[in-house]
Amino acid sequence: MNAMSYKGYLARIEYSDEDECFVGHIAGIRDVVGFHGESVGELRAAFEEAVDDYVETCERLNKKPQRPYSGKVMLRLEPSLHAKAAMSAQAQGKSLNAWAQEALQKAVSE
Repeated sequence: MNAMSYKGYLARIEYSDEDECFVGHIAGIRDVVGFHGESVGELRAAFEEAVDDYVETCERLNKKPQRPYSGKVMLRLEPSLHAKAAMSAQAQGKSLNAWAQEALQKAVSE
């Protein structure tokens, strides 16, 4: 994964061959906050500065900074998949929420 994290914010990182540097944007918020650096160290420092500046700017503007994700997810599933997942969770003595969280954690860790 091409990402960095700082104070609960994640950054999506890309390399710009044209500019010969790393370019990043804070992910998961509607505001557009970008930064760049020629090395990983410069990029990390620029990311942390961008997050701190974003939060400070929001405070000055009396605006609540956007948080990347709330932790709430709404999914629409085929009824048969929903039933299979619910039965699997119940068979393991778990709530569907706990079962799905474990399944998603396993999927993103692989």
